[in-house]
Amino acid sequence: MSQYIRNHTKADQILDVLWKLSAPASLPEILEHLPEGFAERSTRRWLSQLVEQGLVVKSGQKRGTRYRLAESTAAEIREPEPPVFFSFSDGARQTLERVRRPLLDRRPVSYNGDWLEEYKPNHSRYFSQADIDILTDKGRRTDTPEPAGTYARRIYNRLLIDLSYHSSRLEGNTYSLIETQRLLLEGTGATGKLDEEAVMILNHKEAIRYLVERAGHMEPSYEEICTLHYLLSDGLVPPPHSGKIRDHGVRVGASSYIPLDNPTTLERRLRGITAKAMAIQEPYEQSLFLLLHVAYLQAFTDVNKRTSRLAANIPLITRNRVPLSFNAIEKDDYASAMLAVYELNDPRPLIELYRASYLRGCQEYDATAEALGVDTIRVRYRAQRRDVLRQIILERLSGAALTTRLKEAARAVPENDRNAYFEDLEEDIRELSPQRLAGLGVTREDYQRWRDVQ
Repeated sequence: MSQYIRNHTKADQILDVLWKLSAPASLPEILEHLPEGFAERSTRRWLSQLVEQGLVVKSGQKRGTRYRLAESTAAEIREPEPPVFFSFSDGARQTLERVRRPLLDRRPVSYNGDWLEEYKPNHSRYFSQADIDILTDKGRRTDTPEPAGTYARRIYNRLLIDLSYHSSRLEGNTYSLIETQRLLLEGTGATGKLDEEAVMILNHKEAIRYLVERAGHMEPSYEEICTLHYLLSDGLVPPPHSGKIRDHGVRVGASSYIPLDNPTTLERRLRGITAKAMAIQEPYEQSLFLLLHVAYLQAFTDVNKRTSRLAANIPLITRNRVPLSFNAIEKDDYASAMLAVYELNDPRPLIELYRASYLRGCQEYDATAEALGVDTIRVRYRAQRRDVLRQIILERLSGAALTTRLKEAARAVPENDRNAYFEDLEEDIRELSPQRLAGLGVTREDYQRWRDVQ
């Protein structure tokens, strides 16, 4: 069974079988792969409901009837399995062994302010340059400037589902991925689940929507971190503590770490964290810095790690990078990596989890684009294509001059994308009409003058 089925409901198990079969299957074929307890009549009823919900596509009639996952279902509800070859480095494993010892064997430690003070933005760094290079190569989705949040809006539903599910899963939430999707997109809660679990997921929805909608003005400021905490904690902590620095002591479960408890000091420290974060120019380094230090400070009564995970996505969303969804991370590995941060100020295990999860996430988002038929070349170079079309219209190019301009434009993009980009330009020229001028910066009169010389 793939790992996206957490509670193994009947519908979930049928979807799991269809995903594993990966091709249209008959009812007998589906039954053959289901465990005992699935009657033909009830399975047929479940399939009908899944078809009605748009999760499964039915084709053929009578004995020729076949079922397959809808493309959006296959792309959006399958949880990626952990990378087969991922393992912690020797240094990270040694660190994890230290924090996995019995609690009584670990020395109590308090907040270490020197760890933050010693970090100098744009001089100190947690990621190696090799890490930055590969994360940038795999996570960047355009070589040209686009408005902040453009990519996040493009993959909004996928981002919403993945990040809400995985961030909640790391907190022990038992909603499956398909149940999370139904809750977020349809408002349908899962039976037999705690109300608190649904609230946790729905709060993620509000926080993610806030990040995407404010991407053009978003920065990891003190005020924005508090706002994220408010959105994530609303209904889960007492109202006076939601979005506000705590005024009481807290302890971290299963840890020897003792956080600060003075509200004035906590506010000063959080302001120091956000000031340093905003000074960091490299988006992945800024993301990791927020993930580490917002969680380490424990400035709020609860929901600190969730706040740090959403905060870590601020620079990625605003810079149009693939978001960090925390997929392919085992809950116990993440918990131990955070203990290493709390008790040892050793970020190595969390850095390795970040890197592995992010690279796997890039693969998943690419697979989604392919499954949903997204023309990534066309999307990536939208701004350049529009600029070329505007020039052609305003300069009234035609014939050989037009062809020459298209070839010149194609040479300006990477060689691997060149042919597809040139074909997109040719198609745009063929399909130009008064109805397709939006975003080109030309008038219908400009278009008509160009058309007259063709």
